[in-house]
Amino acid sequence: MLKARIKFRKYGHLKFIGHLDVMRYFQKAMRRAEIPIAFTSGYSPHMIMSFASPLGIGLTSDGEYMDIELREPIASKEAVRRLNEVGIEGIEVLNLVEIEDSKKMGGMSIFAGADYLVYPKNGEFPEHWKGHIGDFLAQDAVNIVKKTKRSEKEVDILPMIYQMEVRDQGIFMQLAAGSAENLKPNLVMEAFVKYLGEEETYREIEYQFHRLEMYADMGKDERKLVSLESLGHEIMEEMADPKERTESAESSAGCEGTGNGQ
Repeated sequence: MLKARIKFRKYGHLKFIGHLDVMRYFQKAMRRAEIPIAFTSGYSPHMIMSFASPLGIGLTSDGEYMDIELREPIASKEAVRRLNEVGIEGIEVLNLVEIEDSKKMGGMSIFAGADYLVYPKNGEFPEHWKGHIGDFLAQDAVNIVKKTKRSEKEVDILPMIYQMEVRDQGIFMQLAAGSAENLKPNLVMEAFVKYLGEEETYREIEYQFHRLEMYADMGKDERKLVSLESLGHEIMEEMADPKERTESAESSAGCEGTGNGQ
C-alpha cells in the first residue's frame, strides 16, 4: 500500500457540478483507467479517497487535490495518461505524486492557504477600484458578519488575507484556508466593495472566482506556504515495478545500517 496525491483542474460547464458528483466521476474514472486503488474492508468496501477542501459550485480551478491509497505502485505519467484518456472535458488530471504515509500529511489536515483570481466575466473591474486595494489592506481591521447554520458572528478577516493585488485583468488573493481558518474570496470582495461604497456596482457585474493553488503551512515560527503537490514525489516508471521498488528499499536500508555502524 502507498499513498498518492492527485492534482486536477476543473473548468467549463463542470464548474456547476458539486463535490459528490466529482467524487462519483473519479470513482468511475479509476475503474475505467484500471488504477490500482485500494478499497476499505468490510461488507461494503469503497475506494479510499479524500478531497482537500472541495470546490464550491460555480468556481473553476487549476489546483484541486485528492488523496488516494494504491494497492501497488503505478508510474505517475502513466496514471495521468490513463485517467485523462477515460475522462471528459471539464476535468483534467495534472499530476500524481507519492506522499508520506502519515495522517498528519493528509490533504485536509495540512491545508492552510489558497490562491484565487477574481475577474469579471465580461469587461474589466472599474479602474478606480484597483488603486484602493492598498488602502483597504491598510485598515486596522476588516470586520464582516459570518453566518453559519446556527448563528452569526462578527469576524476580523484582515489577518486571513495574506496577499491581495491586481493581476491579469483581475484581483489576485492569497487567503487562509483549512479547518482552523477558512476565508472565501467572495467575502473578501464583498468587504472590499463595501469599503469603496460601491455595493450596487458590484451586484451589477458578473464575476468568476477561480482557484489557482492550494497550500500547506510548513513553517514553525512563521508562515511558510508550500503547494500540496510539492510535498510528494513522482513515481518513476522503474519504481512502479515491485521488484525494483523492493531492491531500492533494501539498498537504502543497507546504506543506513552501514552509516550507523561507523
